[in-house]
Amino acid sequence: MINFLGYILFVFGILYIFNTKLSGIGTALGVAGAGIAFALQEVIVSIAGYVTVFTSNFYKVGDRVKLGGIKGDVIDIGLLRTTLMEIGDWVNGDLYNGKMVRVANSFVFKEPVYNYSGDFPFLWDEITIPIKTEGDYQYAKDKFEKILEEEVGAFAETSQISWDKMIGTYSIENARVKPMVSMTFNENWMTFTLRYVVDYKSRRGTKSILFDKILTAIKESKGKIEVGSAAFEITALPKK
Repeated sequence: MINFLGYILFVFGILYIFNTKLSGIGTALGVAGAGIAFALQEVIVSIAGYVTVFTSNFYKVGDRVKLGGIKGDVIDIGLLRTTLMEIGDWVNGDLYNGKMVRVANSFVFKEPVYNYSGDFPFLWDEITIPIKTEGDYQYAKDKFEKILEEEVGAFAETSQISWDKMIGTYSIENARVKPMVSMTFNENWMTFTLRYVVDYKSRRGTKSILFDKILTAIKESKGKIEVGSAAFEITALPKK
């Protein structure tokens, strides 16, 4: 105990004797530290973003996200940057374009983080179909509902489980995940809106299949369903 107290008194004695000199050194070190922190602020914020990503579950490897205006699948999360396999850009739809993009982790503090496959790995999508007002709207609605049920009904059952978990975790309304067909009309045509839930990686393929079945149903309707259009076709010029 005596030796320990002796060391403490010795340290305090040195600090008291060289107090004026140590204050100058402390000021210099403070200024140098501030300069280094300013020069490396992006690095420091990126490291803080790395910690935040793992502690707050913003996203993980395999998720489809949008960071800093870049959409893609997360393939690696580094200390300073997150690597994405980009989708979109010059490629239409949710398909890879071949570019790997590295985004600074600091973006989690600067811009919104969009996660397409987080707690709810499904997306709502819609198709709008204009139908002539002379058509059989009830027949069209029944046909579209049947097509949705056949193609995306399974998604609705699976997504309902995930949505129920979302309701238990967040303060959110109990939205409808089952396929739905709604209708509006004006003096030109009736517009049917087909709304449905789909897996975030199957959106484009599912929409293509739905369009194929819808066109087939229109052709097989024998005139009950005709697509409305504002286009005019001139087949012959009037005789003078």
